[in-house]
Amino acid sequence: MKILFASGGEDPERWLPGLTKALPHDEFALEPNPGVEVALVANPAAGTFENLPSLRFIQALWMGVEKLLADPSLPRNVPLARLIDPGMVAAMTETVLAHALDWHRHHYRYRAQQAERRWKPLPQLMAGDRTIGVLGLGALGADAAQALRAHGFRVLGWSRRAKSLIGVDSSTELSEVLRRSQAVVCLLPLTTETRNILNEKTLSLLPEGACVINVARGGHVVEKDLLAALDSGRLSHAYLDVFETEPLPAEHPFWTHPKVTVTPHIAALTEPRTSIPKIAANIERVRQGEKPEGLVDVAAGY
Repeated sequence: MKILFASGGEDPERWLPGLTKALPHDEFALEPNPGVEVALVANPAAGTFENLPSLRFIQALWMGVEKLLADPSLPRNVPLARLIDPGMVAAMTETVLAHALDWHRHHYRYRAQQAERRWKPLPQLMAGDRTIGVLGLGALGADAAQALRAHGFRVLGWSRRAKSLIGVDSSTELSEVLRRSQAVVCLLPLTTETRNILNEKTLSLLPEGACVINVARGGHVVEKDLLAALDSGRLSHAYLDVFETEPLPAEHPFWTHPKVTVTPHIAALTEPRTSIPKIAANIERVRQGEKPEGLVDVAAGY
């Protein structure tokens, strides 16, 4: 098969050696042409899909596909799969644990005290004293929820469809999860239903002094509402890896806010070493006329 690698966000030099080794009988192209049957894409150039009459399958190189779905040239009759990368899942869980433990062990407060040269031990809590809500129980959310539980936290999960995870109390009622969560982790896909899901109303449901960890998409948070909740003292801290505008503008108040930890969209990056076997397996499924893994409901937008 002829396979197009079209990405404005991934360097083909990191991918093509491994892809050609995994799929030695296929031909790879870096520019669209009528013979392309499979497209591997991440932020492809505008119009990439316009002249691909032989296209049979689109494999995203990232887990998030909202930008692809917004592309007017995306063919709605061609299967599209998001990438379920074990390396990215592991990295995201590490990031969630790092932030959760930083909050739980008061390290964010001790950093502030160090800047003031202030010696003040804070009360120690057990992980079992804390309840963490995970919004989104897909591949990323489910793994993070299980890891948090393994560290002793009480874990709640929210998803639009009922999910069953061992040791995780899951619900389809967002308000219930927020009211019971002292920290909330957003790992949702960005859709019309989840955009601005963390806003003045929903943030007000969190207990006093709660923490927000957003490692999904910037569009999930109404930034002015989050700032207001932090400034009022209702929220204790926010760990933000994603933003409505990226890179985060230099003048943005998040940079200097004492209750915000900023990272530059690095919570979990696609790892070719763990992704390529998954991509190759999906292409083989397409070759054999089988259903690929990670298919997106293009009509529904997720």
